[in-house]
Amino acid sequence: MLKIISNYSDRIDKYVANNSEISRNDIKELIENGAVFVNSIKINKPKFVVKEGDEILIERLLDKQIKVEPQNIHLDIVYECDDYLIINKPSGLVVHPAPGHHDNTLVNALMYHFKNNLSDVNGLLRMGVVHRIDKDTSGLLLIAKNNKAHNYFASLLKTHEIKRSYYAIVEGKIANEELHIELPIGRDTKNRQKYAVSETNSKPAYTIVNVVKYFKMNNKDFSLVKCNLKTGRTHQIRVHLAYIKHPVYGDPIYGHKIDDFNQRLHAFALDFVDLNGNNKHFEAEMPEIMKKEITGE
Repeated sequence: MLKIISNYSDRIDKYVANNSEISRNDIKELIENGAVFVNSIKINKPKFVVKEGDEILIERLLDKQIKVEPQNIHLDIVYECDDYLIINKPSGLVVHPAPGHHDNTLVNALMYHFKNNLSDVNGLLRMGVVHRIDKDTSGLLLIAKNNKAHNYFASLLKTHEIKRSYYAIVEGKIANEELHIELPIGRDTKNRQKYAVSETNSKPAYTIVNVVKYFKMNNKDFSLVKCNLKTGRTHQIRVHLAYIKHPVYGDPIYGHKIDDFNQRLHAFALDFVDLNGNNKHFEAEMPEIMKKEITGE
């Protein structure tokens, strides 16, 4: 099941394709199969126009969706309890299967290690996954072990009550020690694989950036920054930092590819109140390659 709250008017097939990982052809097929609802009313035409604030509910994925196989992939588990676990994801690991990448993902690993002891709120392709980070972004992820926990954490995400903090190495010396970047983000109209700051077909996005350290590599200026997300848009930190002309070092899409490690972006901290009302704080050290670049070792 997938729920989307629309924030602008458009044809439903186009809106879903532009705001999810479901293709326009697949959403059309789902509509024909009676699996798509807007404000609890079944939709039967792809040209139906959704309005701002409408709730789009997609009851199931297509049967042709790929089958997820369990795979014995090592997991760095930072914390585990009956309701959830915190995983430190390495750079290079895709979070969930998608067309063209059916295996060797975090979900394949989760299914091997936890079998059916994961939430299925977001379908089989995203077993347990409450939120995601990009393939080449490392760091902490919250995984739900049951639907009660998943729905609880999803509600916290919606109200921005889960604090996610990132370290990033960026090109250049950022002049201001603190920046509040509040610029809307939507799909790049020229390249569907990218996102961009845009006033059309976009969602609000808010990133707080604090400079931690200035340093040099190969006689060039760099900044180590801490970023806190007030919203959770796809590629948000990468898009915002590139927009202010300080792209994440090594970012092959929004900056300059340096090596196969790609962007130096690490989700180092998670803070939230758990299901029992306890304040929780988790941290994970940044990858060695980032440490060495910062210290010059």
